Amino acid sequence: MVIIAKFILWLGGWKFVGDNPEVKKAIIISAPHTSNWDFFWGKWVFVSRRIPTYILIKKEFFFFPVGILLRALNCIPVDRGKKDSQLVDRLSEEFKNREAMYLCITPEGSRKKRKKWKKGFLVIAKATNVPVYLGSIDYKTRICSLNELFHPTDNVEADMKYIMSTYKNVHAKYPENFSCGDD
Repeated sequence: MVIIAKFILWLGGWKFVGDNPEVKKAIIISAPHTSNWDFFWGKWVFVSRRIPTYILIKKEFFFFPVGILLRALNCIPVDRGKKDSQLVDRLSEEFKNREAMYLCITPEGSRKKRKKWKKGFLVIAKATNVPVYLGSIDYKTRICSLNELFHPTDNVEADMKYIMSTYKNVHAKYPENFSCGDD
């Protein structure tokens, strides 16, 4: 599978920059998220680097037969329409029961433009006591990268402001749908 992933990335002109995670458990946020292609390129990068990721995806995509494929790709359905306190508990158990786990989340929570990103990834990181990798997917350079390893503080607003600021120079597939909160 690794060779296939590398071949697909090569065909598309994509590459990964950076090192594989230095910790065994983390949340990886991926931004910008303006296209369904973000999943495709990001997942192939993870496969090519043997990074065992689990990805939260809205439950509406889990219809037959697509749901079978998504589950095989370690995707976890999420009901975005309601606050799911059990999701945090469920993910905490998953982190606790695994030797290594990387949970990939798109903090924008949508492919539409949002000035405020969702903070759930920070809630999950604090509840599971894992750090957050700031991952990016840049369509101008065709580079996917794992950037800074961020340790959440107790100041969620300051954390969000800082995290969003690190994405100012990343180019979305659809730039008009991407915001770092400053426009």
